[in-house]
Amino acid sequence: MKKSVEEDVFIPLYPKSTVEDKSSPCSKFQERRFWSAVKLLSNVVLWDGIVEEDKVRDLGLSKLLNRYLLLNILNTPLGPENIEKCKKVVACLPERWFQDLKSGSTLPELVNFCQHLLQ
Repeated sequence: MKKSVEEDVFIPLYPKSTVEDKSSPCSKFQERRFWSAVKLLSNVVLWDGIVEEDKVRDLGLSKLLNRYLLLNILNTPLGPENIEKCKKVVACLPERWFQDLKSGSTLPELVNFCQHLLQ
């Protein structure tokens, strides 16, 4: 899993003017890579309970979400597309990770993602 996250994930960043046209090859490629990384996130998280939780959280949240996915989400204009991306990421996260948290708090690895959601 670590090798896949470190070597197989690539989401290019293009200038805003290049990806605003959703039919452009750059925009389509960036979107395919984003959704591929979301699928990898969901697969990594499936190992929760089998592999140590801290390793799953490190790969899934620290490396995939914060290093790749969040950057793409932050560069997506606010609107339905951004909301859909956020919903898919949230759907990947195991509820068990949040059971012992106090109200109004989150996992340290999710602070930046939560700040984006609050916006």
